[in-house]
Amino acid sequence: MLKKVERAIDAVMQPVVFGAMVALIAVITLQIISRVFFTAVGWTEEVARFLLVWITFLGATLAFQRGRHIAVTFLVNALPGRLRQLTRILAVAIALGFMIALVFVGYRYTQVQSYQTSASLGWSMTYVYSVIPATAALMGWYSFVDLVELVAGGPESADTGSDLSEPPT
Repeated sequence: MLKKVERAIDAVMQPVVFGAMVALIAVITLQIISRVFFTAVGWTEEVARFLLVWITFLGATLAFQRGRHIAVTFLVNALPGRLRQLTRILAVAIALGFMIALVFVGYRYTQVQSYQTSASLGWSMTYVYSVIPATAALMGWYSFVDLVELVAGGPESADTGSDLSEPPT
């Protein structure tokens, strides 16, 4: 059940990140063409910046789900099965705690910035900064799923780690 929810989230996230990348390329292309041939379109720089922020956080979430972030695991991999499992459980629990804290801190930061508007579009900066608590919640969910798998899987689950490093099919 948890894996199905995780795969459903991933099925939504991948096209969103792809669409945002396409939009970023289109906006930057428009910016270049307008500067070369016409008068610069003022809003393109701001939209490109906002898209880049969202792509960064959403892409980091996808990388987190797949276990693609930088990790030094040679010491943990050298541990015997049960100790390796406990070490990974501790690491995932710490990541989960950090993500939960980031949800609350990101939400407060979003609230503080809600009075600020963007310069050329006049958008509330809430739209830009809301990606912080949203992606932290998603990464927290992924950490929770990993934690359940590690606890339920026994020492042999720590041998190969979570199967999240494989892209969903």
